[in-house]
Amino acid sequence: MKGLMVEHRSLPVPDGLAGERADAALAKLLGFSRSYAQEVIAAGGVALDGQVVSKSERLTQGALLEVSWAEKAEPTVVPVHLPELGIIYDDDDFVVIDKPAGVAAHPSLGWTGPTVLGALAGAGYRIATSGPPERQGIVHRLDAGTSGLMAVAKSERAYSGLKRAFRDREVRKIYHAVVQGHPDPFSGTIEGPIGRTPDTSGNLR
Repeated sequence: MKGLMVEHRSLPVPDGLAGERADAALAKLLGFSRSYAQEVIAAGGVALDGQVVSKSERLTQGALLEVSWAEKAEPTVVPVHLPELGIIYDDDDFVVIDKPAGVAAHPSLGWTGPTVLGALAGAGYRIATSGPPERQGIVHRLDAGTSGLMAVAKSERAYSGLKRAFRDREVRKIYHAVVQGHPDPFSGTIEGPIGRTPDTSGNLR
């Protein structure tokens, strides 16, 4: 794992974590979020008996687990006044918003612009507390440059229901795009790797 190491832990794999995926085990053992555990693993910060592991690798009982990670500055929700964020529907469980382009769904490292959660906080909305602190209530996202409707959970029941619906692919999503000129060819499939890009320090962003 490149960059400055500020924390290091070395211990045998506990009986209760034998057979667990490395990312799930790391989350349980050190209290990381699952996504941060995957970042640490992807950066090469986890080794089992001296061998760097992947996130899906299973831990073996008694093997020496070594974990190195850097301190992470957690993004926080900053309330903002954003009148261009439209409220389409609102009840005790959900608020459906019309997100304009240029607004991120939630805070993230490196993003300094407005966020949906910040705008809702600034408008006095209380959102579900489920999920990582910087994206509580958020189950699905739109890219910062994409406008459209988002459903944000206000209650824990709604958060669980939304998460299940998206997991089970029960949600129908329709995207519209504006194209300038004439596409050539008129139909086809775009394939390419999609993932978070490592920065020069080896961390993911």
